[in-house]
Amino acid sequence: MVNVATAFTPIASLAGGALIGLSAVMLMGLTGRIAGVSGIAVRLFPPYTDRELGGRLAFIAGLIVAPLVFLVVSGKLPPQTIQANGSILTLAGFLVGFGSVWGNGCTSGHAVCGLSRLSVRSFVATVTFMAAGIATVFVTRHMG
Repeated sequence: MVNVATAFTPIASLAGGALIGLSAVMLMGLTGRIAGVSGIAVRLFPPYTDRELGGRLAFIAGLIVAPLVFLVVSGKLPPQTIQANGSILTLAGFLVGFGSVWGNGCTSGHAVCGLSRLSVRSFVATVTFMAAGIATVFVTRHMG
């Protein structure tokens, strides 16, 4: 049995959640768009061509640059541990991508934005991916 300790970080978690919520509200308020990362990312590629390309690129760039800003401010990056090989990570990436397409959105679109709009479809999607995540953690920590 693998014993994995998970750090309890209520302040950092609260701050991160508040920033995600604030960014979702700002994107909706300023552009009328939902902050679903998979929807934003997929519209960077053809056949999508419209005036929103710059905003999409800025959004994705922000996701990439944010850890670097954290590094500059704090002097270090949070420790990251991935206990899987490249094949497993590739398979996981394809499954997440498939789930995003099949579920018509990702965790940010459904859980952060959809639930706040009282979307039944987002509620079902969120319950589904949360149950899958909980089951995965349980299996990997207690049966692996």
